[in-house]
Amino acid sequence: MSLEQQFLSELLDAIKNDRLNLPTLPEVALRIREAVEDPDVSAGKLATVVGQDAALAARIIKVANSPLLRGRIQVDNLQLAITRLGITFVRNLVTGLAMQQMFQATSDLVDSRLRAVWEHSTEVASICHVLASHYTKLKPDQAMLAGLVHEIGMLPILTLAEESPEMMSHPDILDRVIDKLHPQVGTAILKAWGFPPELVAVPEGCVDFGRQAPKADYVDLVTVAKLQSYAGGDHALATISWNDVPAFARVGLATDVQVHDIEDISNDIAEAKRLFG
Repeated sequence: MSLEQQFLSELLDAIKNDRLNLPTLPEVALRIREAVEDPDVSAGKLATVVGQDAALAARIIKVANSPLLRGRIQVDNLQLAITRLGITFVRNLVTGLAMQQMFQATSDLVDSRLRAVWEHSTEVASICHVLASHYTKLKPDQAMLAGLVHEIGMLPILTLAEESPEMMSHPDILDRVIDKLHPQVGTAILKAWGFPPELVAVPEGCVDFGRQAPKADYVDLVTVAKLQSYAGGDHALATISWNDVPAFARVGLATDVQVHDIEDISNDIAEAKRLFG
């Protein structure tokens, strides 16, 4: 059995028997999500919970004053920031911000790979946010979260690979294993996290480039954003003909348009990325 087949077999067996060490959401994200699920939650109550983390509170105020939100009045306290953003937006934002700490590893090789995954995820998430607000009626904050989690399945695979020096010494084999399994693993993670079905569908749906759907959804946004993120590069997905991807038509974006070439949209994408910078 080849190294690739052996590692694939181990991974599939771990998935089948629920032995794969799936990541858990950071504590702060769990606290915020629990608070938001309270039917009596208010901006004031949520501010009390978020305020326990001074750095996070400062980030939320910064986001509320971002040009991306186009608020006309500067806000200088957490409750006003939450009121401007909305409770659901804050939940999704906190989840996204907290996820960043998960993309770290003890070995330099895996750490650099995880950071690259996070960097790419923030690029896709930023494009998703802007596509949602400019082209669809979908929620930009939910679209942003969809982009952030679309490759979350890579995390436990890389963590497992970190324990195999032989696998880490063959990056081409590791890449093939990741490509084959990360969507399936990502689905399992999002189910375990209790994410809504429209987001659980993202890891596997966004790599089904011929996927049919009755109308634009978050999978479509991630599909389009993912392909846009590779435009002009040397990634294998840069060779896919966008004319063969029906998600573009559902989103309402012409297949001969690159979002980074549209000044207003490009500026908004850069601004969205700053939310995670």
